[in-house]
Amino acid sequence: MHRILHPIVKMHLASEVRSFMGRSLASKNSDVEEEFNCLALALFAFQREAVPPYRALCDQRKATTGTVQHWSLIPSLPTSAFKEYEVSSIPLSERIGVFHSSGTTGQIPSRHFHSTESLALYEASLLPWFQSHFFATRSPPMKFLSLTPEAAPHSSLVHMMVMVRRYFGTPSSAFVGRVNPDNSWGLDLEQVLAFVRETVGENEPIGLLGTAFSFVGLLDYLQSAGKSFALPKGSRIMETGGYKGRTRALTKAQLRLMLSKFLGVPSREVLGEYGMSELSSQAYDNAQGAFYFPPWARAQVISSETGREVGEGETGLLRIFDLANIGSVMAVQTEDLAVRRGEGFELLGRASGAEPRGCSLMPQT
Repeated sequence: MHRILHPIVKMHLASEVRSFMGRSLASKNSDVEEEFNCLALALFAFQREAVPPYRALCDQRKATTGTVQHWSLIPSLPTSAFKEYEVSSIPLSERIGVFHSSGTTGQIPSRHFHSTESLALYEASLLPWFQSHFFATRSPPMKFLSLTPEAAPHSSLVHMMVMVRRYFGTPSSAFVGRVNPDNSWGLDLEQVLAFVRETVGENEPIGLLGTAFSFVGLLDYLQSAGKSFALPKGSRIMETGGYKGRTRALTKAQLRLMLSKFLGVPSREVLGEYGMSELSSQAYDNAQGAFYFPPWARAQVISSETGREVGEGETGLLRIFDLANIGSVMAVQTEDLAVRRGEGFELLGRASGAEPRGCSLMPQT
């Protein structure tokens, strides 16, 4: 594919993917599978030529448009490649931002470059899937409290929360996080409590958004201070990320029990989110704890021994195929362990030997 055609091809693919997003939300999985496959193969053909590190991987695996006939056979690029190389088809002149992975000090972060076009597709993926899960039982707008900083330009999570507030939040929504001297995230606890008290007094449902680490910090503070609240009926919580390097770890059940005890939000009103800086789509969990991506993304759980998809209830490494990743690569191999649950997955944590990560840590700049 001649490089002069890249912008034209990418613009056409972005338009096709955006159109597919709108149609697929209203269709049954069987109705969209063939179209997903066609778009995935078209993206593979483009990205194989337009992203040099990916082309090298495909050449090594002898993967061409002639040998790859189904999306599940598209070679996946390890997330570590986003640290070592510029995994992007976006020219330097068109890059308007970059999302960095979370990590501890000294780690090299992943870099996921974005243009105006790719960010628009990121947001087109984010907004309807968030709306259909967070607002499953009510309609926006809602007053949001985000337990993150508002100014963290390289955090995909913060970008997500800014978009959520812009499209679904009331004017009184707020961010109450701060960036600590070591670049980790902290909370203005007094501001949180003032916000919560005001919400309880107004009897207005609230949406709390934050990392698991931030929630543990808040809950531990409430416990030590002997305080608890009953947030207004209809309030919801979204938690994401892990605990690596920042605080004690809780199981999902333990965290939700504490959220219910100290904030009065039933477990059924707590939504889990799974996302990565290297992706452009997010997954949300259901009542059984299984995560699901939108119809324009697919998740596989892969055996580290055979490289093949595991059976139902078996454990392996999570592999994601995300059509919204128009500017990088749509097939990404993570270092996250998961259990296959039908078309979804149950998240277990990081694979042994993998670097700790999670949105509980400030993306390094």
